[in-house]
Amino acid sequence: MIALFHRPLLFIIVAFMVSVGAVFAQSTQFVSVEPIVRDGRLYIDANADIEVTGELRNAAEKGVPLYFTADLEIVSSRWWWFDKVLVDEQRSWRLSYNVLTQQWRVSVGDLTLPEDTFDDALSFVKHIRGWAVGSTDLFDPDEEYEGRIRLRLDTSRLPRPVRVDAFNSSAWSVMTPWKDFRFSISPPVQKP
Repeated sequence: MIALFHRPLLFIIVAFMVSVGAVFAQSTQFVSVEPIVRDGRLYIDANADIEVTGELRNAAEKGVPLYFTADLEIVSSRWWWFDKVLVDEQRSWRLSYNVLTQQWRVSVGDLTLPEDTFDDALSFVKHIRGWAVGSTDLFDPDEEYEGRIRLRLDTSRLPRPVRVDAFNSSAWSVMTPWKDFRFSISPPVQKP
């Protein structure tokens, strides 16, 4: 009798675990991170897969600017002390919609680009290209370095009336988990 009761219970638990795993598999995450050395500098190219809720999209279409921030850390492991932090950088994007001109804008620092749709503007944030994070002088050749990166909606930079809603609603908590990556820099090739 007891064994008959446990089978349906076990089936329900397994079904729940599979459905929870499927939900987490579809969550926001970084798909790829590629460190690139060019002209004596280290650049990061990365692709994130983030989902924006309808509530967030509606707020943006009504003119609320959205700020996304990428956080990057690169460390050198040390067995005898704490890891040495070589790079601790942030890059922010501002997505805004001008209701009068019906045009999307993506701003990174002093650069502002027009985009046709919200998805085009968000694509600019999802695909990080050519992010200069430091000089190659910081890195020893053939030593392995550890890095991690994440992308998040920066709710602290929202307008005050919207910020209250953002703190009370899970629809405004867009964030990728930290994506770990490892890399090493090859020594420069000597020309004869």
